[in-house]
Amino acid sequence: MAIHLYKTSTPSTRNGAADSRVKSNPRKNLISGQRHCGKGRNARGIITARHRGGGHKRLYRKIDFRRNEKDISGRIVTIEYDPNRNAHICLIHYGDGEKKYILHPRGARIGDTIVSGTKGPISMGNALPLTAMPLGTAIHNIEITLGKGGQLARAAGAVAKLIAKEGKSATLRLPSGEVRLISQNCSATVGQVGNVGVSHKSLSRAGSKRWLGKRPAVRGMVMNPVDHPHGGGEGRAPIGRPKPRTPWGSTTLGRRSRKRYKYSDSFIIRRRTK
Repeated sequence: MAIHLYKTSTPSTRNGAADSRVKSNPRKNLISGQRHCGKGRNARGIITARHRGGGHKRLYRKIDFRRNEKDISGRIVTIEYDPNRNAHICLIHYGDGEKKYILHPRGARIGDTIVSGTKGPISMGNALPLTAMPLGTAIHNIEITLGKGGQLARAAGAVAKLIAKEGKSATLRLPSGEVRLISQNCSATVGQVGNVGVSHKSLSRAGSKRWLGKRPAVRGMVMNPVDHPHGGGEGRAPIGRPKPRTPWGSTTLGRRSRKRYKYSDSFIIRRRTK
């Protein structure tokens, strides 16, 4: 969807930019309630996740990441907003009467036809196993475990690339820059996830951030030494450490957080760059 700019009619609309209007009226049989952590506190009322709290209620949209309606064509009926992700979703009416939500592929329009299975064409929005795709195909919603459903490249604008096939494995370049092996029997959706311009969206006021459930964040530099490792000093002083630290003293902002000796290390050919 395109980005439109607000006219500066009030201070809160100055420099504001948002998505073009999309429908937000989900089907009742495809939504469910969900519990959140509330204010980021535990059972004792202690804040365990900072900068969280408030926000509007959300209903979870049940997304079909498995795409298991095999060789049955479906038609895109609506393109809708999903409060639980930055990508849009679209409602599909299948030929056998099923109605499901999928991630909106970039360029897909209302009335377009999609299909999933081994016999579908290599066109936008179709879901196929990697064995049926030629090298160089742009894909998203990629399975890691056969039958579990797509887990990789699901964010707005995300796209991966099929770069090689050898034996039972396919080599993919993921949006992070990581190059890894995945079974060729796993399926993926052709094309790029829609809502590419989400990074150009400007909330333009603090209240919009609060609607998303995000509370204000205070920089460590302006705190006292007792509250943060970056705190203290006279005036605008530097942090005084070789690397940035969390409030609890561990390294942050660039530190690798992946566990050592993870089971999937053998499938990664090149580490991520982002």
